[in-house]
This record gives sequence, structure tokens and C-alpha cells, in this order.
Amino acid sequence: MTPPGRTLAEYWPICGLRLATPRLTLAPLRDDDLVETLDVVLAGLHDPARMPFSLPWTDAPPGELVAGALRHYWTTRGGNNPESWALPLVVRRHGELVGVQEIGSKNFAVTRTIHSGSWVGRGYQGAGVGTEMRSAVLQFAFDHLKAERADSGAFLDNPSSLRVSEKLGYRPDGTAVVQRRPGERAVEQHLTLDPADFVRPEWVVQVRGLAACLSFFGL
Repeated sequence: MTPPGRTLAEYWPICGLRLATPRLTLAPLRDDDLVETLDVVLAGLHDPARMPFSLPWTDAPPGELVAGALRHYWTTRGGNNPESWALPLVVRRHGELVGVQEIGSKNFAVTRTIHSGSWVGRGYQGAGVGTEMRSAVLQFAFDHLKAERADSGAFLDNPSSLRVSEKLGYRPDGTAVVQRRPGERAVEQHLTLDPADFVRPEWVVQVRGLAACLSFFGL
């Protein structure tokens, strides 16, 4: 049992990172979050007739979906290093887990480029959560990590994701034709954003615990 007042952040400082917006808190995903995360995933993230993800992981049967999600999060966490990192952030609204916002980069100290991806549970969609959580990590990346570019993407038949990007100031950066599901062709719109074009909200993200974990980002 962990002694009172002790946390894993003493040994792994990224665990102490916190972002806060007017409605949301974002924190690195921990094992204690996994049951709630899986509950939201199994409740559904999208219309089964459409696939918003480049890797169709939500098509798997429930048992495989759970195992695959656990392996992904554990492998991602274990594979992080300053030259190549990915940070899944659990998003909570009034304490309730509503989604996951991930940011990542390779050779960030040189490229100053981050990429992002996210999901929001179907029961929480349509209330601006996706825009607010992406705006939070963009402010974090541009203002605190001093990123100079943020990349993202969405399929052309995923208008809700494209609208979020458009509202935040992203511009098109080419397309790619990919196989989405087996035998299914899809066109992915690549998007990019720099600090000057970022459409900022009226609020400012609050960041806590960054100084102790700058080395995680290669800084």
C-alpha cells in the first residue's frame, strides 16, 4: 500500500501533469483510470456504420477490444522516451470521464511539431467537449512546450472532426487514400496549424506539474 501523501509522480513526474479548462480536467492516463476508460469505449464512440479511426480498433468484439485497448495504453506508456513520446490524457468533466485526448511527437526538441488524436464517448458528444479538450492541448503545446506546428487529420466523411479543426484554425495539408476497414477505401484530410493561426478561446488553460517533467518531452 502506498504511504499516505506519496504518489507515483515522485518517481515518474509526468504522472503529476494536469491541464484544466473551464469545464474539463486532463491528466495522463493511469491504471486507476482504465476501468472507466473501458466502460466509455464499450458504451460506444461512434455510429458502427462509420469508422472515424485510421486503425479500425473499435470494430473488434468486446473481449478483443478490451485486450487491445489495454495493450495499446500499456505499450504506449512503456515505449515513451524523450525522442519519441505519446501522451494519452484522460478528459474529465465535473469528475466524470468523457474521453481521451492524445498528443505525441518524434524528436520534438528539433521538430517542434506535435500531432494529436482523440475520442469522446457518444453520450458526451455535441456539447463542445472535443473542441475544448483539443484547444487545451494546443495551448499547452504552443504556449508551454513552445511547439511551432500541430498536425492532425480526419476522414472526409467525418465532418464533426473536420469542423473542430476548422474552428481552431487548422488549414488543409494534403490528402491520403488509405484502406480503412478491410476492402474499404477512404480519403484522409491532413491538417496543420501554427501558433499565429490558432483561434484561441476566451479562456486560458491552466497547467500544473510541467517543470518536473520537461525531460519527458525532450526539453
